[in-house]
Amino acid sequence: MEEPMEVRMQARMQAQMEELPRFRAAAVQSSPVFLDPAATVDKAVSLLAEAASHGAELVVFPEVFVPGYPYWNWTMNPVQGSPWFERLWRASVDIPGPHVDALRAAARRHGVVVVIGVNERSPRSLGVLYNTLLTIGADGELLGVHRKLVPTWAEKLTWTGGDGSSLKVHPTPVGPLGALACGENTNTLARFTLLAQGELVHAAGYIALPVAPEDYDMADAIAVRTAAHSFEGKVFSVVACSTISPEIVDTVAGDDEDVRRMLARPRSALSGIFGPDGRPVTEPLVDDEGIVYGDIDLAKCIQPKQMHDIVGHYNRFDVFRLHVDDTPRTPVTFTTDPVHRAAAPPPATDDTGTAGAPKEDS
Repeated sequence: MEEPMEVRMQARMQAQMEELPRFRAAAVQSSPVFLDPAATVDKAVSLLAEAASHGAELVVFPEVFVPGYPYWNWTMNPVQGSPWFERLWRASVDIPGPHVDALRAAARRHGVVVVIGVNERSPRSLGVLYNTLLTIGADGELLGVHRKLVPTWAEKLTWTGGDGSSLKVHPTPVGPLGALACGENTNTLARFTLLAQGELVHAAGYIALPVAPEDYDMADAIAVRTAAHSFEGKVFSVVACSTISPEIVDTVAGDDEDVRRMLARPRSALSGIFGPDGRPVTEPLVDDEGIVYGDIDLAKCIQPKQMHDIVGHYNRFDVFRLHVDDTPRTPVTFTTDPVHRAAAPPPATDDTGTAGAPKEDS
């Protein structure tokens, strides 16, 4: 009898602990080909190949890289932005689908673990989009489809929230890997849920946010959140942020000079790799396009755990308890599986056509 999936995953993680991986990670800081999913996937495949050629075994891309971020939510009222929502929906990704297949094939071809953000269309509703992070194994297997739990602020005009079923840590050749999107990296309980499953490598996807309040420094905000998770959990974090291309500015701002100036705001993006001491492994990249590389040795997570292990000795599970509902949520639940119901014979009827037990012959 085959062992349950959770048992097999735990065994794979335990085997991995015996020889903690050393590897090179890459954080991609780039802009999509805005609202063009095929061209953006082609760009991602090219960037993945470039990172692999520099020895990267883990490549992390920004939040909703395919096909881009709905900046109009911040620059237009909801009525003005509604046609843009439709445009984004038409350019979004189906899972499974050809765009995901192309990313999986590239990961398999280069033998690289990939985390990448996409706009995901719901298979059940034309009006539902998810902010989704895909985790793809080095063999091309789609390991995880994580839907952002709570869209942030103006993002609620575009995305529907996910559920707890995708808060999973995946065994990969680079170690136990978890991923969260942008503001989720501020959600203490979401982060703890990953750490408590043995996460040692954390992937975080962000978008450049020049539309934030004037006193908000997005680059600093990303660095603070990444350092906090790395230090608290004693893990490595790979954070990838998108950039604002001239194409995005032209598309979203048009002739509005105020919006153009807003989108040109500096210190709106930061990408890099942070260690279990909370410090950057190498100098992060701010605003400019490029790929940040960092060498990771998971054995460096061991000694810091002796000081603070918040999922082990440095906690009081008799005092604190976290319950996570990981039930997948759907719009409707049927008592009988629809496939079996369709194949079942119709109920018996009496001679009036009413359902019930057939009458006996008199």
